[in-house]
Amino acid sequence: MSEHRNGFLPINTNTFDRVFIAVVLFVALALLWMRFIEPFAPLWIATVISLVIGQWIVRKG
Repeated sequence: MSEHRNGFLPINTNTFDRVFIAVVLFVALALLWMRFIEPFAPLWIATVISLVIGQWIVRKG
């Protein structure tokens, strides 16, 4: 059986759901970063931010 739990996300999620949300967040942040912030800061900063937030979502979400 898959593990369903209630975290800070407003829906019941299993591990796959939280990984999917983290990947979508990664893509969205990278695209927004390239459009608005990349002239001022390199893309690897967005990658690090996305990985940290993604890990938090997968563990606590």
